Amino acid sequence: MKNTHRPGRLCLTFAAAAVFAALAAPTWAQLRIGQTAGFSGPVAAGVKETTEGAKLYFDAINAKGGINGQKIELESLDDKFDPKLAAENARTLIINRQVLSLFLTRGTPHTQAIMPLLDEFKVPLVGPSTGAMALHKPVHPWLFNVRATYQREAERAVQHLSLIGIDRIGVVHVDDSFGADLLEGAQKGFSSVSKQPLFIEKFDRAKPDFSRIAPIAASSGAQAVLFIGSGVAVTDGIAEIRKAGSRAQIITNSNNASGGFIKSLGANAPGTIVTQVFPNERSLAAPIVKEADDLAKAKGLEGLSPAMLEGFAAAKVLVAGLQRAGDNPTRAKLREALEGLKKLDLGGLELSYSPTDHTGLEFVDLSIVDASGRFRR
Repeated sequence: MKNTHRPGRLCLTFAAAAVFAALAAPTWAQLRIGQTAGFSGPVAAGVKETTEGAKLYFDAINAKGGINGQKIELESLDDKFDPKLAAENARTLIINRQVLSLFLTRGTPHTQAIMPLLDEFKVPLVGPSTGAMALHKPVHPWLFNVRATYQREAERAVQHLSLIGIDRIGVVHVDDSFGADLLEGAQKGFSSVSKQPLFIEKFDRAKPDFSRIAPIAASSGAQAVLFIGSGVAVTDGIAEIRKAGSRAQIITNSNNASGGFIKSLGANAPGTIVTQVFPNERSLAAPIVKEADDLAKAKGLEGLSPAMLEGFAAAKVLVAGLQRAGDNPTRAKLREALEGLKKLDLGGLELSYSPTDHTGLEFVDLSIVDASGRFRR
């Protein structure tokens, strides 16, 4: 009699094991990708453009049948550029939405707030829209950068100003980990040209106030001001510096390389220098630009912005990882596939990862906003 019940018990055992296995190592009928970024708040213009650039590529892949018959689904949540909300959104995407990967976060303290979750849940993050050195060194096993570091941008900016004969350079930076990171890069630039900053002033990220800083910039006789900040805070700060009477050359970083940023500058846009981490978005000789431009035109878009190109490149890297992760991708398989990318041609830009290097690209250039409100190289 005992034997007559054994098959049923085995069936139950196997069923329980199957349920456990499904919970422990989920697979995805759709390739659900999670994003948290500031779709509202001070960096909304840039976030919307980077996301639009990523969707250009995802939509093109989906139109061809997706990856191994699976469509890419990008689920985006608004964190209002708040690091605490960014972490909460990431947790929701990982646990409740069971995303295969996180993607295209925005902000240094915001991404840092998410990083512990990558370790806890063993989930990759691809293409954070920040060049903070803390995301590069030490190498985080679940985080894959696509763009160059902020420190290299700031260093190059100071070197450029020195090269064109500008010696009196002030620095204004946001008082957070992002600002401290770029300041370190700027200091490397000053050291490389044997100069010292004319002044270094910082402002609060949550409540920026330039009433004290603007007169300092004007009275110091600064020939240039390296303005380290994001979105609205930078445009407001530049406006205050101009009202105070300073005609200093303004130079800021690639996190502000969006068409929306130029529009928000208004009359202060022409002549502003913005560092860039991707090729000229109008240089169709660059294959990645030509590819993105063709897709943008097919959708009826007016053209590309540097921010759109950043999102497009990040999407290409994620897709390359997904294509190599097999028919039934898991988070672990995706991480392994990404780390195995070697000499990936993004279209004139070559990207490689390894267990000791998750930097991605190191391209840095400078642009200036012309009288028509466009970036010029």
